[in-house]
Amino acid sequence: MKYYIDHIKTKDCEMTISGWAVSDSPNIPVEIEIIGKKSGNVPFTRTDAGRFDVNREFFWGKSTLKLGFCITFSYDSEDTYAIVFRADGKTMRRKLHDGGAKEERPVPFSRLKQLFRPDTVGRGITILKQYGWRAFLKKLFGKLKKSREHYHDWRIQVQPSPRELEAQRNKKFAITPKFSIIVPLYRTPKKFLGEMIKSVQDQTYGNWELCLADGSGSVNGDDGENLSKWVESYQRVDARVKYVRLQENLGIAGNTNAALSMAEGDYIVLLDHDDTLTEDALYECALRINRERTEGRKVQVLYSDEDKLTVKKGRAFYFDAHFKPDFNPDLLRSMNYISHLFVVERALVEKVGVFRPEFDGSQDYDFIFRCTEQAEAICHIPRVLYHWRVNAGSTAEDPQKKLYAFEAGSRAIKSHCERVGIGKVQVEENEVLGAYRVRYPVKGEPFVSVIIPSKDHTDDLRICVKSLLEKATYKNLEVIIVENNSTEEETFQCYRELEAAYKNLQVIRWTGRGFNFSAINNYALPYAKGEYLLFLNNDTELINENCIEELLGFCQRDDVGIVGAQLFYDDDTIQHAGVVVGYKGIAGHTFIGFHKGEKTYFLRSMCAQDYSAVTAACMMTKRSIFEETGGFDEGLAVAFNDIDYCLKVRSMEKLVVYNPFAQLYHYESKSRGIEDTPEKILRFDQEVETFRNRWKDILDAGDPYYNPNLTLLSSDFSLRNYTKEPLDVGKT
Repeated sequence: MKYYIDHIKTKDCEMTISGWAVSDSPNIPVEIEIIGKKSGNVPFTRTDAGRFDVNREFFWGKSTLKLGFCITFSYDSEDTYAIVFRADGKTMRRKLHDGGAKEERPVPFSRLKQLFRPDTVGRGITILKQYGWRAFLKKLFGKLKKSREHYHDWRIQVQPSPRELEAQRNKKFAITPKFSIIVPLYRTPKKFLGEMIKSVQDQTYGNWELCLADGSGSVNGDDGENLSKWVESYQRVDARVKYVRLQENLGIAGNTNAALSMAEGDYIVLLDHDDTLTEDALYECALRINRERTEGRKVQVLYSDEDKLTVKKGRAFYFDAHFKPDFNPDLLRSMNYISHLFVVERALVEKVGVFRPEFDGSQDYDFIFRCTEQAEAICHIPRVLYHWRVNAGSTAEDPQKKLYAFEAGSRAIKSHCERVGIGKVQVEENEVLGAYRVRYPVKGEPFVSVIIPSKDHTDDLRICVKSLLEKATYKNLEVIIVENNSTEEETFQCYRELEAAYKNLQVIRWTGRGFNFSAINNYALPYAKGEYLLFLNNDTELINENCIEELLGFCQRDDVGIVGAQLFYDDDTIQHAGVVVGYKGIAGHTFIGFHKGEKTYFLRSMCAQDYSAVTAACMMTKRSIFEETGGFDEGLAVAFNDIDYCLKVRSMEKLVVYNPFAQLYHYESKSRGIEDTPEKILRFDQEVETFRNRWKDILDAGDPYYNPNLTLLSSDFSLRNYTKEPLDVGKT
């Protein structure tokens, strides 16, 4: 049995508790009681809520129960209460406190030690200098309190068993592609080289060849013959091992091309000389190729998740797993997130060309760009199939050692953008070495209509309008305020003042009843003159002056339909950095509560990338696309209307981009929630049903811009709950 309490709220001697609870069985409900120290059993009302995220996390979506709950009861401030959960013959008890119920646990010494690692100290000093003591303390105590599963232990549970590996060795495929594994060697330590070769020989799929091209030359007076003879000992045992000793070092690209020239296989597999493959790496690739071929798709590019490998006390230790999204072109322009394992059809290589020496250091980045640009189908395998070794000479350990690689990467991005028709772009170093910021210059000066729904809250509205019309550097815009049933006279006086002060601002009145976000925004369309529409909440404020330009630069691209921004609470913690479909049952924001100076999962909050959705609190879209899709669905009055619109645009094969360099404050309450009252839960469930019926495929299959190994219960990209049922990894 497991449970989690999302919210505890008290108002007028009434306490509301919302959360979820599961038993060990998918279809056995959890009983709940409220017990007062003085009053004993307390009567309460309970409303059950559908929690798709919890169902997926623990039961792979197979539970027929509503696993969420909302409980309301009258309480006496003089009494002490506890919530009790019963299932599976177990009883769990949680003490309730006004305003919250967080259990404080002692901090393990091992967690304290992590705070004094050099990289942690350095990052802390950077945050202190850039953002001050408040951010530093938030980061410090966040590290102390945060409880994360350890990947090394998690990996042991999910890796294939000996029985599963043996079944893979006996598997008969309809298509048996030959994999040519390409490895350029350069002064490779024999220990690492031996481990790399062994990882290939241990593959459960046997149709492969290993092509080694050695550009080491003379090392410390040794002519290299010893290394040649050592590799030849492998060749005598296994004819699939090929080796050539080059007369000189041809550079990374040249050495790789020499290995590539030996290849005779159907697919080329890239492997670094000191890294290793998992035993099932090639099997998983062959499995996807066969699966996709039966569905009529010819996979030309495959890539997998990866982790890092080091040695601790003489034993291999795996850490820092990178669980990646499906193909994400804007994230690829922000960093080489694909990296390892990378597999490409030989016919495609012959079409796009070999590795280019002018991109040495980022030759694989340039190669990946050229392959993905022309691939018929790209398959992401959400399993760790590659171990990237961390040692004193690797970029995995110290990126500063290969600064030249990042300059080459910048040139690779520019070359790619010109080839695909985006045109000339500016490429700068992002906040962290190895990540890039691509600036897409605004073409011309298109007219932008900013649509702001508003009801009272005039102080917020004044701040929002002033930042748009006085702070923003982009001037070719209009502001349309959609008045929505305000009740305060001060509000209408504010409207009159704003219209008098700004000639490019108008107030229109929506006359509908109640609150319908979709209808309010749709109502503004006939009044808007812009080629681009910017939907904006009235409690937002621009941070950077070029915010509009940042949004426009992306939105003008032919392949983009929507662009969203990075939003912060007033304490500089993240409110929105993209949306993942599936969070909290339907969809939710990523990295909520992280400080803007804090390092998030593989820099995701700091990098421009594609998501399935972004929030309409700040959303720019092409007017033509908004009209073609019919705008926001007025049947979704409160929740999910922006997510629904994004998914409609995605169904048109247009991208939804999150741009972290368009930044605003969003003065929304952090405690605001969807499921914190019975009334909200009933409304939420109705809209969930509408949304699920419409977008069942993505909810069942999983968000392609997320990863099935990561949890849907929190927004920090932490590992999901382990279950022995295998992942559905057939996505493309």
